[in-house]
Amino acid sequence: MQSSISDSLIEWYKTNKRDLPWRNTADPYIIWISEIILQQTRVVQGLEYFNRFITRFPDVLSLANAEEDEVLRYWQGLGYYSRARNLHAAAKDIQKRFNGIFPDRYEDVRSLKGIGDYTAAAICSFAYKMPYAVLDGNVYRVLSRLLAIETAIDTPAGKKIFYEAAASLLDKKHPDTYNQAIMELGALQCTPQQPDCNKCPLISIFLAHEKGIEKDFPHKQGKTKIKERFFNYFYIRNKTSVWIHKRTGNDIWKNLFELPLIETEKPLSLTELQQTETYKKLFTGINKIEISAPAFQAKHVLSHRIIYATFYTVNIDSPETGLSEYLQIEDSEIDNFAVSRLTLRFLEHLYS
Repeated sequence: MQSSISDSLIEWYKTNKRDLPWRNTADPYIIWISEIILQQTRVVQGLEYFNRFITRFPDVLSLANAEEDEVLRYWQGLGYYSRARNLHAAAKDIQKRFNGIFPDRYEDVRSLKGIGDYTAAAICSFAYKMPYAVLDGNVYRVLSRLLAIETAIDTPAGKKIFYEAAASLLDKKHPDTYNQAIMELGALQCTPQQPDCNKCPLISIFLAHEKGIEKDFPHKQGKTKIKERFFNYFYIRNKTSVWIHKRTGNDIWKNLFELPLIETEKPLSLTELQQTETYKKLFTGINKIEISAPAFQAKHVLSHRIIYATFYTVNIDSPETGLSEYLQIEDSEIDNFAVSRLTLRFLEHLYS
């Protein structure tokens, strides 16, 4: 069974695979960058970022020697910025521990920051043809439907069952092509809602398809609770100056820059915001304040949060003590700072 599945998948892959730059190389660095970018990112969107990132950081040393702010700026718009920070930290680790040469042992690859079991298996199989099976969302879906596995994929028991299934079906002679093939099948045909079963190379042995229940797979134990947050941003100007600051702490968008922010527990009107201590502190000592009606409002959805954001544009006569903790820059310089996709949406709206 294993050989017939592998042969069918690889034959299908040769005809149907997408031509992507990271598939035309065995360079582990290039493969690593592509895998991290494609986490939580669609290929169509990720390709542009990949090309730009690789042009600026073509190897481990160029990434390791860069400033974090620049790395984040090249990541801007992709979201999940911890990925970029982990890439940067891992590059520095490779420079220190492996003399700038990407490691070629699974254990060493797995030890790098931000690299889990899936990414290590992908790098080692694609770059070094090591027999490690990949398990991403696409593979979970294909295997669950192929074998009609009822166990939830987000449980310890499920992870063990799927790991064993993936390892048992892996083509150990051609692990690189097989892994690419099963992932591509999940991405192009064995999709979550509209699987194209009639063109599937494995249709004759898909147990879930036999029962007509393929859309019911894979099973999950439960959904992550989503938290709502309410952000009120102020784009404060004095002539050509604006104010920003860097987010710190273990929260979203760590080390990215943003406008002065007041976060509230519920939606507040401008009048209500003006009564808060945070607002009064922000504008302490400023005599003339001209605030527009909301210049931009957005609902910004993250993996575990929904942010309801309101942006106000503010003109002031002079900066005073309330803004002393913020960085004053020329408005023309704001593109030099890495900001979140949400802030970028506001800026694009403002200058469109």
